[in-house]
Amino acid sequence: MKKSNLFLLSLLFPAVVFGQPEPEPYGALPSERQLRWHEMETYCLIHYTPTTFQNKEWGFGDADPQIFNPRKFDTNQIAKAAAAGGFKGLVSVAKHHDGFCLWPTATTTYSIASTPWKGGKGDMVREFMEATHAHGMKFGVYLSAWDRNDTRYGTHAYAEAYREQLTELMTQYGELFTSWHDGANGGDGYYGGKKEKRTIDRSTYYEWHEKTWPIVRKYQPNAMIFSDVGPDMRWVGNEEGFAAETSWATITPKGQDGFKPVPGLVDDSNLTTGDRGGEFWIPAECDVPQRPGWFYHPEQDERVKTPDQLFDIYLKSVGRGANMNLGLAPMPDGYLHENDVKSLEYFGRKLEKTFQTNLAAGATITASNVRANSDRFSTQFVLDDDRYSYYASDDAVLNPTLEITLPKAQEFDIIRLRENIKLGQRLDSVAVEVFENGSWKPLAQATSIGANRLIRLEQPVTATKLRVQLFAPVAPTLSDFGLFKEFKEDFKFDKTVPAKVKLSAKDFKLQDKSFAKAVDGNAQTFAEGTKGSEGVVFELKKAVSAIGYLPRQDGQKDGMITKFTLLISDNNKDWQPYREGEFSNIQANPIEQVIYFGEPLQTKYIKFVSDESVGQLFTAAEITLYQ
Repeated sequence: MKKSNLFLLSLLFPAVVFGQPEPEPYGALPSERQLRWHEMETYCLIHYTPTTFQNKEWGFGDADPQIFNPRKFDTNQIAKAAAAGGFKGLVSVAKHHDGFCLWPTATTTYSIASTPWKGGKGDMVREFMEATHAHGMKFGVYLSAWDRNDTRYGTHAYAEAYREQLTELMTQYGELFTSWHDGANGGDGYYGGKKEKRTIDRSTYYEWHEKTWPIVRKYQPNAMIFSDVGPDMRWVGNEEGFAAETSWATITPKGQDGFKPVPGLVDDSNLTTGDRGGEFWIPAECDVPQRPGWFYHPEQDERVKTPDQLFDIYLKSVGRGANMNLGLAPMPDGYLHENDVKSLEYFGRKLEKTFQTNLAAGATITASNVRANSDRFSTQFVLDDDRYSYYASDDAVLNPTLEITLPKAQEFDIIRLRENIKLGQRLDSVAVEVFENGSWKPLAQATSIGANRLIRLEQPVTATKLRVQLFAPVAPTLSDFGLFKEFKEDFKFDKTVPAKVKLSAKDFKLQDKSFAKAVDGNAQTFAEGTKGSEGVVFELKKAVSAIGYLPRQDGQKDGMITKFTLLISDNNKDWQPYREGEFSNIQANPIEQVIYFGEPLQTKYIKFVSDESVGQLFTAAEITLYQ
């Protein structure tokens, strides 16, 4: 047959190239928009609403729009910092749970149009979009389904208004790479001054599948829809930024209490790991704030994640087949704190310099089996930096071995592996060996390879020969093998904030010894009390300026306090209310919650009461008093 005819056949039948059949696809497969998302790897989520001006983590929906008037709103500074960090996209929180809209929507007066900023003529979503594109990144939006301001919340009218808001965002801001929807739905709110708790039937209220998500599909067919469990990408189940060591891109979603899975009504038991052979390709997104909280808090300026911490998150998110979504929190003036900017810059340089040179380049790779002995599936394709060209074995050879000989000895501490995921997630695991002193010795192993797998070694290794054994239920399709050396440089923040000083055990007396584990200095233990009890009482010998509550750290949620009251007394009998509030998002992000008093509090006794908690108890890993 003439070569021209072979070429025509390859166009007509792309699964057959010059007579050599490609492996049959295996299991659930990614869509085109999911492939583009996997290629992005990293992006950022920006939280900036009136909540920022209140120094709260979640707004109640009662903030006066007049407070929202940043003196130097600078989307260029924010986008430039994210791009310097190597991030490929920005997601604007167009509306958070407080209900405030950053664009001039026709659906509510609680928006940017009611603020003094730019005389009510501004559009922050548009400015974020323009700055994002100017710095070569993709743009997306977050639209909270819960609205603590709207008096219509809980009625059919609000659900319709929510879909109108979504339509505005999908049609007015160019091409979007994601439409982001989380599972917070219903609870206490301002609701136009009614100040009450509202619940909705999460299984039906938003009509996600029937009416809401079809809006995204209609106007933004390339946008990835995020919710607890898809339909395009899923929550990883924590806000630490880590996927599980074994994390499959495929999953069979589970509804909570027998309901069809929708945001806020999901059995989260398999979100972190996914399912081997799951029904759908719904990979994990690892969302994590750059600071302890998602919104800016000045007392957290010294707790910005360092470049090394961000790199560790990258290895445990992108390096486990997921994507990394880093939360950025502008200050009230409308731009990022210098510590945030510097950390992003150094992280971007660390990422670039670590992965700019594949130390396996130029290696000779021999395989125990090559599919049909064809150059079309040869080992050369694992070194060409193309995610979709690949090595494959014959269908009957499920555990082939690749032997890699480097041109010279190389020192490395990171191994990268990828599959051609267009044909599914095929590999169960890999085992890597190093040739040392005349014999092969185990070096590393990993499971669930998928779109990207980064194996960090405990210490650098110098080698000239390695061996990789692949394990799969079908012929594996390995598209990438890389060796890298982690780039390191000294880093410290230019602007530091003095750490809060804890009161020592001699500065207070715990009245109820059953809560001793809450003041033992050990975050891995926790005290346990009965829901609705009198609370925890401290006799003070020094003034206090803040109190911190650390929820249990064992991965369980039972007893986590969600609402609290602080009371004060001079005699341990007559108590006066001093402060009350909520610990927003504590179940997803179980970090220390600090209640600041402003001026030091001069009182003899202080009582910490749990007004509402998860389950029937209330628990505390640590309750800390600060000077």
